Parts: sequence; structure tokens; C-alpha cells
Amino acid sequence: MPERTLLVVDAANVVGSVPDGWWRDRHGAAERLRDRLVSRAEHGEHGEEIVLVVEGAARGVASVPGVRVVPAPGSGDDAIVAVVAAEGPGRRCVVVTADRGLRARVTALGAEVTGPRSVR
Repeated sequence: MPERTLLVVDAANVVGSVPDGWWRDRHGAAERLRDRLVSRAEHGEHGEEIVLVVEGAARGVASVPGVRVVPAPGSGDDAIVAVVAAEGPGRRCVVVTADRGLRARVTALGAEVTGPRSVR
């Protein structure tokens, strides 16, 4: 059986892609995104392992079944690159972000990239 696709979600970028007041409660916005991703993991046909990378005020968001949360000790982009690099070659990895600099860094490691709409 092939290894599941790794879906790495840039929480700050996805949450920030919609001006819905997320800046008043960054932690809550990240939790709501995590919970939407749980629904995707449970009901989707994607068969993905989902990793949500959080930073700043969202660092306290906990992992739940279906979504592993990785708190970035510093830069969220650096943490995402580290997650992608740790998976090594041979595994399909998709990073969800609109950040051009991050896109360049993860595609250099062999990851694919998709925009925030894919998980919103």
C-alpha cells in the first residue's frame, strides 16, 4: 500500500487569506481551521496525513485525531520547510500556502504547492 500524501498547512497564511476578523483571536482562528481539516480527514477521499503548522499566538493549538499540529518555535516558514525536509524523498508532499518565498523553498525540496482555497 502506498504511503499517504502528506498535506502540510501553513495556518497563518490560510487563516490570513480571508478577512473575517481572525486577527482578534488568532488562536481561535487556528482552532477553527484545524477543526475544518479534521472534517476533511474524516470525510474526504484524499487519504492524507494532515499537519497544521502554527506560530505566534496560535502555538497553543493542540493536535487532534486526524490533524497533527506542529508549533513553530520561531518562523512558521522554517518549521514548514523542516517538516517537508524530514519526510525525505519519495513521499508525496503538498504544502498549502500562498507565500511565494515559502513556495520556492518547498518546491526545491520536491513538494507540490496549492493555495489556501483548497482547504477553506
